Amino acid sequence: MSALLRIRWAIAAKTAPRPLINCNRCGTVKAYRCSEKFRVNANGKRIDVWLIYRCVDCDNSWNFGILERCNRRDIEPARLVALESNDPSLARHHAFDVVALRSRVGRVEEFPDVAVHKQRLGDARESAIGLELQLRLEMPTSLRLDRLLANELGLSRSRLQALEEKRLLVVDPDGAKALRKPARAGTKIRIDLAGQPDREAIISAAGG
Repeated sequence: MSALLRIRWAIAAKTAPRPLINCNRCGTVKAYRCSEKFRVNANGKRIDVWLIYRCVDCDNSWNFGILERCNRRDIEPARLVALESNDPSLARHHAFDVVALRSRVGRVEEFPDVAVHKQRLGDARESAIGLELQLRLEMPTSLRLDRLLANELGLSRSRLQALEEKRLLVVDPDGAKALRKPARAGTKIRIDLAGQPDREAIISAAGG
C-alpha cells in the first residue's frame, strides 16, 4: 500500500483492575479499589511496602504486597521517596499490574475503558489512500482491538471484519482472530482506503 498516513495512538487505561476478595466485613466476595496509598513499614534496615486497597462497599482494607523484608540499601533512594510520599504514577504502575494481582488473589475484574491520544506522523494527509495506526500502550488493556477501532474510527465491527477478509485491513503482527484479541503495544494496523466513500471521515477520526 502506497501513500500511507501514519498515526500513533497512545492508549492509556482509565480504570485500574480490581481484585475480587472475600471481604470479612461484607461476608462475601467484593471488588476492591486501589486507594493510591502505600503503607511503608520499617523494622531496622528491613522494609515492607504494601499498596492499600479498599472494599468498594464497606471500605475494608486489603494490602497488596510490593516489597517484603527488603534491605533499605537495595531500594533506590528516589523510589523509596516515591513510596513514602504516595507518588501517584508509582501507585498507578502497581495498580495496573494485573499479572501480579492475579498471582495474589486469582480473580481480578478488568475494565476496557481507555483514553486515546492521537499524533500524526508526517504530512501526507491529502494524498493518503491508506492509514497505518501504530499502537502504544501505557499499560496492558483488556479492550479488544475491533472495539478500539470501532470506537475511535466510527466504523462497525462487521465492516472492520469485512475489510480484514478482503485484506484491506491488515494487523501486524498478524495472528488468528487478531481483531478479537486485546489491543497490544507495538501493533500496527494498516487500512486501505482507496475507493472508500467515507475516506475523509475515517482519516479525521483516526487523528489525521
